Amino acid sequence: MAEPKFTPAHGVASHDEATLASDGTHNYGPNGVAPNGGAGGYQGGGGPMARFITPGGHPMDTSQPAFPVFHRKFANPAPLGLISFAATTFLLSLFNVSARGITTPNVIMGMALGYGGLVQLIAGIEEWACGNTFGATAFSSYGGFWISFATFYIPQFGVTTAYEDPEMLENALGLYLVTWAIVTFIFFLACLRSSIALVALFFFLDVTFWLLAAGALAPSTNAHKAGGAFGILTAAIAAYTSLAGMLTKDTSHFLIPVGNLSRAK
Repeated sequence: MAEPKFTPAHGVASHDEATLASDGTHNYGPNGVAPNGGAGGYQGGGGPMARFITPGGHPMDTSQPAFPVFHRKFANPAPLGLISFAATTFLLSLFNVSARGITTPNVIMGMALGYGGLVQLIAGIEEWACGNTFGATAFSSYGGFWISFATFYIPQFGVTTAYEDPEMLENALGLYLVTWAIVTFIFFLACLRSSIALVALFFFLDVTFWLLAAGALAPSTNAHKAGGAFGILTAAIAAYTSLAGMLTKDTSHFLIPVGNLSRAK
């Protein structure tokens, strides 16, 4: 494969534009201007000041070889949205199965607002800019879900305190979860031609919502814990899919499959 050709930036002299004086120094024209009209080095024979440009039209930067310079308008926001969803779902699901005897999940509020909510919403906005309608709709929706979920634990919003009857509160939360189960099923239908990993993610997420809804409406502690268990599985799939998006031939020694279902060849 031929090496990419880097050219000096406009108005900056290269080695070819300067001539060598008898003492071995670069000889620029009057006032330090290169013979071909480019802006030369220092007046009096200083070294050339070449700034190399990549084929993408950006300044070449090799100061951080571990972070290659990619010449595109936007990076892929999907791994960010997936990993933020995975981490927040994993933490809440641990609380739902009463891990370590924890039955009060208020710690999830910060995670839901910051990582699962704000960061995932940003990923959704970036997907809009990249032209990915499905990713934009999904990430923005679940970013909104986590923000709305966090409000249940913020006293100033008065969501839970508005219900004097605990049974009515459980029914309201159950219907809230049913709504998100329906939304998730719509996303499940929309991603059937994407990848096995993404289809599995939305399938198990939908099962999670239905089980949590049943746990609130029945009410049933077993259904609630089962929803937490499926939530942990869902988080693992989301983390796997996120990792698959971050591993590329340019930055990794290996790739992991996601099971492409797209019709595109």
